[in-house]
Amino acid sequence: MSPLFPALAAGSTRPALQFGDQALSHAELATVAGALAARIAGAPRVAVWATPTLGTAVGVVAALLAGVPVVPVNPKTGERELTHIVTDSSPTLVLAERGVELPPILAALARLDTDVTEVTHLTGVPGAAAPAPPPPAEPSPEAPALIVYTSGTTGPPKGVVLPRRAVAATLDALEDAWQWTDADVLVHALPLFHVHGLILGILGPLRRGGSVRHLGRFGTDGVARELSSGATMLFGVPTMYHRIAEALADDPALAKALTGARLLVSGSAALPVHDHERIAAATGRRVIERYGMTETLMNTSVRADGEPRAGAVGVPLAGVELRLVDESGAAIAAYDGDTVGEIQVRGPNLFTEYLNRPDATEAAFDDGWFRTGDMAIRDPDGYVRIVGRKATDLIKSGGYKIGAGEIENVLLEHPGVREAAVTGEPDEDLGERIVAWIVPAQADAPPSAEELAAHVGAQLASHKRPRTVRYLEALPRNDMGKIMKRALRG
Repeated sequence: MSPLFPALAAGSTRPALQFGDQALSHAELATVAGALAARIAGAPRVAVWATPTLGTAVGVVAALLAGVPVVPVNPKTGERELTHIVTDSSPTLVLAERGVELPPILAALARLDTDVTEVTHLTGVPGAAAPAPPPPAEPSPEAPALIVYTSGTTGPPKGVVLPRRAVAATLDALEDAWQWTDADVLVHALPLFHVHGLILGILGPLRRGGSVRHLGRFGTDGVARELSSGATMLFGVPTMYHRIAEALADDPALAKALTGARLLVSGSAALPVHDHERIAAATGRRVIERYGMTETLMNTSVRADGEPRAGAVGVPLAGVELRLVDESGAAIAAYDGDTVGEIQVRGPNLFTEYLNRPDATEAAFDDGWFRTGDMAIRDPDGYVRIVGRKATDLIKSGGYKIGAGEIENVLLEHPGVREAAVTGEPDEDLGERIVAWIVPAQADAPPSAEELAAHVGAQLASHKRPRTVRYLEALPRNDMGKIMKRALRG
């Protein structure tokens, strides 16, 4: 297998990583990460305290150069969950910024710090840093690269073992889909403990030989600044794009910056159609969406040379096989834009196992196909549209199978709705009734339940109207901006 990061191996002097005023070229990163790799080589696993900093990126790259599996740890993880992750993955080292106060369970490990200030100083002075020793031979493609823990919505988080093969396959498929080159400069502000922010947002530019500018913390001013000064791509989640859409009317500099971007990509959850349209109207640019998950990395995307279509996540990436199945497990042949089925995928992008959970690993597959639990429809041209999760977003009401996502998009088009979520709850007559959870645009003048039902009924079939409306000040969301529907149901 070729190196994960050819530009590092080649000693490219082009910019690689920038976090605020801290920056490294590919050659400098090779030196710094190579030296750290030599120190940790042979460790069974390392945990990385994944703050949005240069040190986190250096630590992850160093571990990958050394062939040591990385366990990224969310710094906001609670004590019980953190204890489970550390006990389950058994790292022998933790990489963290110097001066960071770690929880006792991590501080107790043999600790090896990376100091961003020192790193930048050493690499910024010619001759101050000795060349790193040659890295170990490239591990097997099936060797673990990262162990990323799921959100744990149905029990303790599971450690998803991602092989080097999956990382390379996904990033190379996105090179094709997004026409991603070493000339691209990516800007994002995503956390670095999950696959979107870390694998796509940091390892992606490094594999291409391009560069990434991480904002540290999301702000529309930072987006405008970086896109106006050479950045070509923006990665974000719907919460970020919603804030951008809200700001555009009063921020011509932001609109101009977005207009000049080559690619605007949203993921991790569906981007509401209303935000798609507001951004397109103000900038002339369409946000494209992609679909993936921790276990599969990326499965589909709207292509850079394809048609951006609000509410669609595009077509399967190169090497990815995707099918929809019905409740009996039979494949659905229809490409009719209406028939709902569960997405199953297979390909080189898949994980190898859930760490220490052979039972869960076996249950996750159907004759080699991974059961995603996501429900979707396919348009006649093959575009995939996600309608929700099988467990929380597929509502069976009055004999119909209804995806919550399409109702949410229509609700968000109502001027009196700021945020919306749709769930089902038991109903003696219908089986399940549709419930809309609404954050009104004006708290003192919310749209009535009757008005919202009529609004949905005018756009969709009448059986998709919400039967109950509940009003909230805010929807419960996780760190990625995904709505936590189990909290609503609870």
